[in-house]
Amino acid sequence: MTTPLLRLSGLTKAYPGVVANDDVSFDIGHGEVHALLGENGAGKSTLVKMIYGLVKPDAGHMMLNDTRFAPDKPSTARAAGIAMVFQHFSLFAALTVAENIALGMENPPKMRALAARIKEVSQQYGLPLDPLAQVSDLSAGERQRVEIVRCLLQDPKLLIMDEPTSVLTPQEVEVLFGTLRKLRTNGTSILYISHKLEEIRTLCDEATILRLGKNVGTCVPRETSAREMAELMVGTRLHQPERHTRDMGADALEVVDLSVAATSQFGTALRGVSLRVREGQILGIGGVAGNGQDELLAVLSGETLSPKGSIRFQGNDISRLDPTSRRALGVLAAPEERLGHAAAPDMSLVENACLTAATRQGLAKNGWINWGKTRQFAEDVIARFDVRTPHAQVAARALSGGNLQKFVIGREIMQDPRVLVVNQPTWGVDASAAAAIRQALLDLAAQGAAVIVISQDLDELLEITDDFAALNEGRLSVPVPTAGLTVDQIGLMLGGAHGMEQAHV
Repeated sequence: MTTPLLRLSGLTKAYPGVVANDDVSFDIGHGEVHALLGENGAGKSTLVKMIYGLVKPDAGHMMLNDTRFAPDKPSTARAAGIAMVFQHFSLFAALTVAENIALGMENPPKMRALAARIKEVSQQYGLPLDPLAQVSDLSAGERQRVEIVRCLLQDPKLLIMDEPTSVLTPQEVEVLFGTLRKLRTNGTSILYISHKLEEIRTLCDEATILRLGKNVGTCVPRETSAREMAELMVGTRLHQPERHTRDMGADALEVVDLSVAATSQFGTALRGVSLRVREGQILGIGGVAGNGQDELLAVLSGETLSPKGSIRFQGNDISRLDPTSRRALGVLAAPEERLGHAAAPDMSLVENACLTAATRQGLAKNGWINWGKTRQFAEDVIARFDVRTPHAQVAARALSGGNLQKFVIGREIMQDPRVLVVNQPTWGVDASAAAAIRQALLDLAAQGAAVIVISQDLDELLEITDDFAALNEGRLSVPVPTAGLTVDQIGLMLGGAHGMEQAHV
């Protein structure tokens, strides 16, 4: 048999109270696209951090090209031919493409030579980039190209990709997959982490499944259904969200001609946004990252006040109300950035529960917090949404991203909102958790709440929403019924194509 590119043998890593990886072993072959699957908290991030030199294993070892491999830092891993594209971009918006790439290099060449090399590599792999373009002017897809090209300049033997398509349109995903297939043909191996199982089936040659830190098996994705892979990950039958028969009620939230300046130098201004959502309705708003999603949630929640336009809740103007006043009425919101915006990193889950639920849940009276009641509310959220944590006093930053997401969304849903606005509700969560969150949103609408789901996950929007509108450069398209829309039609709308809503109608 051919010697694998990378062999993991018995890798184990434990932290206080949890074993992140427990005797994990598997191989990655030369020129293979290998998927790493698992629920949130299954140990995927810890494992790739060991490969990339960010974490040192407690036990076990690695072999790279049949030679002992034990990187003590990322630069050591990069020197050995390991490159990694992280889920969150690490780019400086005020710098050019070339300047950003130079920052990630140990010994960058002169800028002119580097710019020429960027052009050469980006064209070779079908990822065209202007080395002199400022990153703030790039789309999300182009920013990801910068991250990938930065890795390709290292001529890697193994490229690790963590949730690489989370901010891309379907058309951009096709471009990315073309690049990855070309890399595979040229002999580069790829370790691919994603919760989008149909992508795994399309792209990957083999998949390793982690559950509770252990390798519980492998499969050939193209021969395994997405449902079968999801059930291997969770170890039980997967629940599929069920739509309830529901009647739409009166208008719950109406926004008319809303305009607001960008909140930062690199933000996106909202321009004449109008929408209406009724009781029992789920309105989906899609858009590639950076087209005004954060600004829209901020103005609907009351964090930002719009100088132009109006927001009416149950017929009453709430345009000038702050977030606490809107929450008291039942207009709640959950932002995309879970750590730092939706949750305070160093506060416990109990304290984070109090931050947004104090008014609506009656957790404080005359300035005094009822900690017993607050703790019970936090524990109820943890139990109902299966948040994997030792207890409710754990700091928010100690949770995996997916588990913190479940807590943040659950905290808002369990306050019985009349209007709930959520941005990226299932971003970074596994198939089982995503199904549970989507079902909770459907159940909330069935109880008469109006729900606005802002998401870049097109499958999610098609699965749970009644109507769909696209947000592009701060402008919102006319909503159309979701039923009958195709992914390609939505992709064109997200890219700013006009007339799609009329064509659909």
